[in-house]
Amino acid sequence: MHVFQECPIEMLDCNPFTKIGKEWALVTAGTKEKANTMTISWGGMGVLWSKNVVYVFIRDSRYTKELIDKDEFFSLTFLDEKYRRELSYCGSHSGRNEDKISNAGLSVGSKHGVPYIDEGNLVFLCHKLSATRITEESFISPEIKEKWYTDGDMHTMYVAEIIEVLAR
Repeated sequence: MHVFQECPIEMLDCNPFTKIGKEWALVTAGTKEKANTMTISWGGMGVLWSKNVVYVFIRDSRYTKELIDKDEFFSLTFLDEKYRRELSYCGSHSGRNEDKISNAGLSVGSKHGVPYIDEGNLVFLCHKLSATRITEESFISPEIKEKWYTDGDMHTMYVAEIIEVLAR
């Protein structure tokens, strides 16, 4: 078990384009006893509805989506580059049929009942505010469907308030 400290959100100094798009993150949902995680590289951070938020995109087919849809909370965990293999594993295996977290060599921590990946160095505990399913009709540029959705496996965009930041 690693030691995290609360970090005031105003003290964060990170580039969301790098943090999410290049370094990736793990979105974790469920309970400490029955959590699942998946790698994300699409999303962002900002202010919406006068709240500090993250937004993430999760495909319909993902097991983690079922857990996020069931609960109000999830976490985003950012890890050091040395965990790239584990991030890749969590992005290419389903927790529906295996204990993906354990098989990736990771472990689950929890705060306020929200599970997160304990090996991280930065954790956002998130309260879900909205879920918007992306549809073909919402695309203004037809190449989006052609490039990203030929199989019809669409995304839902979740917007969540960052209720607490934990850092090492």
